[in-house]
Amino acid sequence: MESQGLVNARLKELFGTRVRDGASLVPFTTFRTGGPADWLLQTDRPDELVTAIRETAALGIPLTILGGGSNVLVGDGGVRGLVVRLRHGRLHATGPDRVRADAGVTLNGLVRWTIRRGMAGLESWAGTPGTVGGAIHGNAHFDGRLVGDMVTAVGLVDEAGTRIEVSADEMAFDYDESRVKHTSEVVSWVEFAVRSGDPAVLRLAARDSLAFRKRTQPLDRASAGCVFQNPRADDGPLPDDVPRSAGALIDRAGLKGSRQGGAVVSTVHGNFIVNEGTARAADIRALLERCRREVARRFGIQLRLELVYLGEF
Repeated sequence: MESQGLVNARLKELFGTRVRDGASLVPFTTFRTGGPADWLLQTDRPDELVTAIRETAALGIPLTILGGGSNVLVGDGGVRGLVVRLRHGRLHATGPDRVRADAGVTLNGLVRWTIRRGMAGLESWAGTPGTVGGAIHGNAHFDGRLVGDMVTAVGLVDEAGTRIEVSADEMAFDYDESRVKHTSEVVSWVEFAVRSGDPAVLRLAARDSLAFRKRTQPLDRASAGCVFQNPRADDGPLPDDVPRSAGALIDRAGLKGSRQGGAVVSTVHGNFIVNEGTARAADIRALLERCRREVARRFGIQLRLELVYLGEF
């Protein structure tokens, strides 16, 4: 690894003043907590992602990709190396039934864009936090649907900075799973299947979806979305009256409203931990682990993380 001074000089040479050293990540995560990045870059163009991948490899420093900052918890010790926040956002139709979105496009931005153009299929994702790239990384799910089911192709950048295109079948999509969770590849763009629809009807569907989220999730509080995956059938048996839902298990264990510092298990949805304004990452992680231990003790189910830890704790 090059010295910090040389790394700083090279990054400033490549990206100018848009690279900030010691930058707080709090404004860029939905949990609104955590330590700083050694360096933070907010990209303007897709090719800057390729440059960042190649240059961090050459400099021998870690690279972390940050989309909309949902579904992650940044450690209080911060994130070493370069954090790249994808902000480029091109959207265009690639055919009458296909739309392509850069990874930095927000899911809500994609939904609005398709609705205005009478493209149906994505309207139920209204209100989903984060970016297209992040949604593909974890194969975002809502109301029994997986976003990967809408995908036809994905553009990736590998650890050497080479651009490749893969089909949806090659993405190994599953519940909370995708190929890029297990490789060093980064999502650059995604192509979705759409169909023709009436914008007025699509708008109503989007509003219904958003209204459902508002009723069932603490959208008015700082959180990262669901922190645990729902248990799978092979995780073990449950009492007949307990659904295979992490939130239901946490609720049944009497953990709603539990507190650690400024972190609280939501009283609206047990699978959400909210930051009341003063929570440290250590508070959130400790409360999360308390929930996991208590569910294991009560039901014999080991909850898997849906949340991604970033940086040093």
